[in-house]
Amino acid sequence: MRFEFATATRILFGPGTLNEIPAAVAGFGARFLVVTGSRPERADALCGLLENAGHAVVRFAVPNEPDLPLIEAGVAWAREQRCDAVAAIGGGSVIDA
Repeated sequence: MRFEFATATRILFGPGTLNEIPAAVAGFGARFLVVTGSRPERADALCGLLENAGHAVVRFAVPNEPDLPLIEAGVAWAREQRCDAVAAIGGGSVIDA
């Protein structure tokens, strides 16, 4: 049986890591899709850091386990908003999305 697992190239986790975000995303683009959980206000600090670093921010909420229609809606929203990069803040469902 062959198995392959691919994931994001970098996940920051732990106290104080939020402040590392502006440097970590430098060069990724000007417009970010910020993927949040069911309580989007929990991403306010991240969005503020990105905006203070000169990035535009567009949010997309993932209220529960993502399914294909939700992912398709997120991709369509990111394209419509002309996002250059994606940042996810939250748990497994958000990161999966």
